[in-house]
Amino acid sequence: MLIKLSENYTSTLFCNAYKNMAVEATTRVQEFFTDVALFVFGTDIRTEEFVNRFFDTLFPVVYNHVINPGLTDVTLEYAQCLQMARRDIRPFGNIPNKVIGRMGRSLLPSRNFLQALNLGIEVINTTDHLHFSKDCSRALLRMQYCPHCQGLILSKPCMGYCLNVIRGCLAYMAEVDLHWQEYIPSLEELSSAMHGTYDIEHVLLNFHSLVNDALMQAHVNGQELTEQSDS
Repeated sequence: MLIKLSENYTSTLFCNAYKNMAVEATTRVQEFFTDVALFVFGTDIRTEEFVNRFFDTLFPVVYNHVINPGLTDVTLEYAQCLQMARRDIRPFGNIPNKVIGRMGRSLLPSRNFLQALNLGIEVINTTDHLHFSKDCSRALLRMQYCPHCQGLILSKPCMGYCLNVIRGCLAYMAEVDLHWQEYIPSLEELSSAMHGTYDIEHVLLNFHSLVNDALMQAHVNGQELTEQSDS
């Protein structure tokens, strides 16, 4: 939902402020946020790669509509030439590098957090569907009548019986406990690190502002960029 909202913000920027290039630019925006989603959900792709691809493919569109709007016919070869030259010409100033830095420092922790959550879900699902012997099933059923096991924590627990049942029926799962006790604080620490300037929500929802800054930078330096591109 967050990725889709950020995509809508960016597409709306072009529709409102750069209508003449909105259709072409929206395609680049969609491709970019598809890459963002693929990265967050685990695809082997680098943030630097898809951020640079976004600005590379956007440059010919910006050149044709913002920098040199009098150019009526941009051939495929010329567009490809502009894409290849974008990193040398630097029409968007330092904005692409800024985006790479922010995306890298926000998306990677979010990706790791989701992977950790999925791991936890797998563990919970595994331990939630254990198969017990008939004796253990009966013993666990009897535990349901223990007031403490029902959540009445002020009642005296059936300590001896509960411990014996757990030791007897869950002993082979005890090795999970140590790892789980390490897993929870690690998840909390990772969650805490996702706040602040590089919080994924802050970075994604402000992406359209950086794109606007990049377009303004290209517009201001238009004449110089035209000379570089023609050469």
